[in-house]
Amino acid sequence: MQFILEYAPIILFFVAYKLKDIYFATGVAIVASILAILYAWFVTKKVTSMQWVSLAIIVIFGGATLLLHDEVFIKWKPTALYAVLGLTLLFGKLVLKKNWIGVLFKQANIEAPAAVWTRVTWSWIVFFAFMAALNAYVATQFSLDAWVNFKVWWAMGIFFVFTIGNVLFLSRYISEPTAAANDVPASADRSSDAGSKP
Repeated sequence: MQFILEYAPIILFFVAYKLKDIYFATGVAIVASILAILYAWFVTKKVTSMQWVSLAIIVIFGGATLLLHDEVFIKWKPTALYAVLGLTLLFGKLVLKKNWIGVLFKQANIEAPAAVWTRVTWSWIVFFAFMAALNAYVATQFSLDAWVNFKVWWAMGIFFVFTIGNVLFLSRYISEPTAAANDVPASADRSSDAGSKP
C-alpha cells in the first residue's frame, strides 16, 4: 500500500499527460498527491516527512505551472525535490551530526554501525545531487515528451535500482526478529517434563 501511495500520483500524471496535455496532467498530479496524503492521514495514521515535502513542492511548482500556464515550473519540480532531500540529509549530517537515512532503514530491522550509516548517508546525498542535475539537464535540453518519459520511467527506475543496491549492501546488518513472548525455550520444556515424572 505504501508503494501505491508514493507512485500512484506519478503514474496518474503520465496517463493524464498522454490523454490530454501537461497542464491537465499537473492538475491530476496535485489532486492525486493530496488524496494520497489524506488517505495516509486518516487510514494508516502515518504521513512521512518525505510525503509532506513532496506534497508541498508539487503544490508550489504545479500551482505555478497552472497559474502562469508555463510548463517550465513542473519540469523543475523533481530537481527542487531532490535538492531539498539532499540538503536536508547534508544539514543533518554536518550540522546536527545525525544520519537521518539510517532512521528509515532501521524501520526494516537494519542495525548497522555508525560508520556504515555515514557511508550510506553520503551516498544518498551524492545520489540526490546527481538526480537533481540530471533532471535539470533533461528538462532544459530535451523535448517535453522526452522529459515526461524520463521523469516517469527513467528517474523512477534509477531510484529503484539505487534503493535496491542500498538494501543489498545493508542486508548483512538485518537483525533477526525477537522471539515471541509466549515461545518457551526447549530447555524449559525439558525441565518441565523432568519435573512431571514420578
